[in-house]
Amino acid sequence: MAGERFGALARQVAAGDVVVLSGAGLSTESGIPDYRGPSGAARRHTPMTYQVFTRDPVARRRYWARSHLGWRMIARATPNGGHRAVADLQRRGLLAGVITQNVDGLHQAGGARSVIELHGNLDRVVCLDCGARSGRAELDARLRAANPDFAARATAVNPDGDVDLPDTEIDRFRTVGCAGCGGMLKPDVVFFGESVPPPRVAQCFDLVERAGLLLVLGSSLTVMSGRRFVIRAAKRDIPVAIINQGPTRGDDHATYTVDAPLGAALTTLLARLDPPAPPPPVPVDHGAVVGGSSPDAALAATTIP
Repeated sequence: MAGERFGALARQVAAGDVVVLSGAGLSTESGIPDYRGPSGAARRHTPMTYQVFTRDPVARRRYWARSHLGWRMIARATPNGGHRAVADLQRRGLLAGVITQNVDGLHQAGGARSVIELHGNLDRVVCLDCGARSGRAELDARLRAANPDFAARATAVNPDGDVDLPDTEIDRFRTVGCAGCGGMLKPDVVFFGESVPPPRVAQCFDLVERAGLLLVLGSSLTVMSGRRFVIRAAKRDIPVAIINQGPTRGDDHATYTVDAPLGAALTTLLARLDPPAPPPPVPVDHGAVVGGSSPDAALAATTIP
């Protein structure tokens, strides 16, 4: 029965006009933990807030020291099967748009185009005084020059590009200001406590309201920033499908829910959209046991109401 219902979801996707809303769970298979899913970064990490970043110079230095290392790890991350599956759906002409809550740029690295980055991208930096934007690689070079003896190492990174470092490493780290005006630099991402720019939100609402299906990938929908689009779709009687490991706060609004790893679920979805040609017959010795598996085998934990 679960396979039949997953087939119904595949037929809904095949009808097109799908809007994807992705969250941190889509990038966990690329080595970047999520906040509240199985990797549980939120259980051990308090994300930086806009208020603390702008008002506390010590906290700001701590953030830049840790993010200086964390960004390098995110920059080295590569897209996984889930990112590539989204790009595949887009190439097939089935997507009306892609909205991501992630700041890692892996959708684009996986081949997706015209991605709306709801919360920005760690690959950019903005000056809070003059508004100038620049590339993170440029800032990285300036921070390396300002901290030639900074030899700290990080083994794990959080979804916002932060890592854990001892205070002894942080205390001697030197930050830099805007190259143009000397003002305060901030990664071009939306911190907790900061509002998403209204025109960006309006663009997302417009996409959702014209969608044939809102497909949520790897988001617990805990914060309203993403959940509002699920609520809007439900109010407009637009079907909502949620693929995530674990329950979400949008499940009550969903037409379909799939509890499974994103890579396996999306691989199965693509297989349902375009079944592969049957393999040529293979000679079998008498008495040999031949086994096989279907794409649905990866979805043993699937639940679709």
